[in-house]
Amino acid sequence: MMTNLVEVEDFTRHSEEQRTSAFQHEINTYLERHPETQYVDILLNDLNGVFRGKRIPFANLVKIEKGCYFPASVFAMDILGNTVEAAGLGQALGEPDNICVPVAGTLTPSASDPEHLAQVLLTMRNQDGTPFDVEPRNVLNHLWQQLRNRDLFPVVAVELEFYLVDKQRDAEGYIQPPCAPGSDERHLQSQVYSVDNLDHFAAVLSDIDTLAQCQGIPADGALAEASPGQFEINLHHTRQVLTACDHAVQLKRLVRQVAENHQMNATFMAKPYEEYAGSGMHVHISMLDAAGHNALISDDGSDSPLLKRTLAGMIDLLPASMALLAPNVNAYRRFLPDVFVPLQASWGHNNRTVALRIPCAESENHRVEYRVAGADANPYLVMAAILAGILHGLDNALPLPPAVQGNGNEAPGNPLPIRQSDALYEFERSEALARLLGERFAFVWHRCKHHELMLFERLVTATEIDWMLKNA
Repeated sequence: MMTNLVEVEDFTRHSEEQRTSAFQHEINTYLERHPETQYVDILLNDLNGVFRGKRIPFANLVKIEKGCYFPASVFAMDILGNTVEAAGLGQALGEPDNICVPVAGTLTPSASDPEHLAQVLLTMRNQDGTPFDVEPRNVLNHLWQQLRNRDLFPVVAVELEFYLVDKQRDAEGYIQPPCAPGSDERHLQSQVYSVDNLDHFAAVLSDIDTLAQCQGIPADGALAEASPGQFEINLHHTRQVLTACDHAVQLKRLVRQVAENHQMNATFMAKPYEEYAGSGMHVHISMLDAAGHNALISDDGSDSPLLKRTLAGMIDLLPASMALLAPNVNAYRRFLPDVFVPLQASWGHNNRTVALRIPCAESENHRVEYRVAGADANPYLVMAAILAGILHGLDNALPLPPAVQGNGNEAPGNPLPIRQSDALYEFERSEALARLLGERFAFVWHRCKHHELMLFERLVTATEIDWMLKNA
């Protein structure tokens, strides 16, 4: 059962000759299926989940099988792509390059032009060949390996919500839902699970599904969410934790590219509309033991001791993890009462108002739904926060609060920080979370996000002018 669990750190143990041979085979197989390919995008996923990279002729792809170079400061960029010098990865070090190697199995067609354009993910190494510890993918891999070393094997699935948005702003300059393709009809009503909404945008959603299959992304069909132009796509459960997050970031890129092909925009912004629901990223996680049994459920069907320990650990680290789960100012606008977004570090059975929900499921699928993160968060870091919480619970005897009955936002409990400044404070003071994620990563993340917050807070907004110009 372990033969398919080869990922970054295992991959680097292979000899250079073996690794080169494997990637050359991947290139050859790809060309057999897509002989008209001309270019390839080589991509790193940064702290914010934004792809950074280059487009090169496909014939040159073979040259990166032994590695290509990008500056380490790629992982010290703000959301606008500017290097945050206070993070210490830029000019203070002389702006050094690190080697980047292809991630096995990620060479796929690009959604923007699948016939002629390919894409492949990269991962960064230190000068000595070890994984670069600030890259989110490597942060996650390190935590995943710790669980595997304990004969515990997570099974995960990611759910992503997003909005399709008209490229044209409304008369006041605000974004607006798109018109149904081929019509002037603009949907402004909230219709959760509406099949008609799926029909209206069938061409877009069909292209997303087709291209997801083309890229090997195991996604279910879209369902209409609570607000106009809002949809959700669920990825399948898998034991391949890194691959699950690879697929999530690839899916986000794919959705944006397909929307562009249909003269729309797609956004994973956590709260793009003041009046409509926000977009979340929910992660389902169960745990197999060495024998392949679900370790989260006891023989009598009750929550296992392991589940209770992991819940206690995740709940204890949730306030500090909020800086990862809600990584920018807009993300906190999603945390409002009575909109099925948790405001407290809580858990419960079959309850959508809590942070950690135990859904209705048969015993083999007994699992936790982690419901806090926004769709704008970096999937690797959301998963890292989850695994860090699990390890924290396994290594410490922590109290588990009672399961919530009824409305979780009205029950007593530990409130989550719902301002970015408060979340960054909780993140900075959590020695446990920093130790699990890695001290250097935690330092860089805090510096970058503090920098973004300071830039934002210097802005004078139109609302301030409206409120204060004549009244102050």
